[in-house]
Amino acid sequence: MLSPSRPVLRVDGGVYALERALQRRGFAVVAGADEAGRGACAGPLVAAAVVLPDAKRAEIEGLTDSKLLTAATRDRYFDIVQATAVAYAVVVIGPDEIDARGLHVCNVAAMRRALAALTTRPAYVLTDGFPVDGLGVPNLAVWKGDQVAACVAAASVLAKVSRDRIMTQLDMVYPQYGFALHKGYSTAEHQAALEEHGPSPVHRRSYQNVARAERGRNGQRGVAELTASTGLRG
Repeated sequence: MLSPSRPVLRVDGGVYALERALQRRGFAVVAGADEAGRGACAGPLVAAAVVLPDAKRAEIEGLTDSKLLTAATRDRYFDIVQATAVAYAVVVIGPDEIDARGLHVCNVAAMRRALAALTTRPAYVLTDGFPVDGLGVPNLAVWKGDQVAACVAAASVLAKVSRDRIMTQLDMVYPQYGFALHKGYSTAEHQAALEEHGPSPVHRRSYQNVARAERGRNGQRGVAELTASTGLRG
């Protein structure tokens, strides 16, 4: 499938410049996709895909990479994107699938599934960082796409807020890990909880720090069981 030549963009063109350039070349419907949770060692990977209306009709002022926004601002944009978008979809991939298939495979699969779930078929797709094959339409992986393409920024907001809310819910199930605070990423506090309690069912056991904590926990359990069976005490 032929792709258009690379659009020429002005540096000061803003977050809608790439979509406008594609639309000028005849790609009326442009979708963006992004994920959240790639670097976490617990919880799901969440991907979102968004088709925004033509910027001439409805431009979302201040929209950018969700990581650059405060939690309260992300929540506000989450509602705005859902109310404004022509179409959007959110896909969740759990830790078991990540462990079984690998992170990168799941990362690409999550974005592909989110794009496939859109009720409006895009003519062109922009993804953040990683190319996604099998879409059936021209597409482009954009470095820091969530900072330079409005539809990708919108997808990053939906993915990030959706995942943060899942992690907050998981915190109520597994309060000993502090998921509501660090959202499953590897902080010193999270690692200390891992080593004390061992991994939960929502930890990614294919990650080295989780596997190491599980081995350590199993080792402690084995020593305790041996001590109990022999009647020995330290």
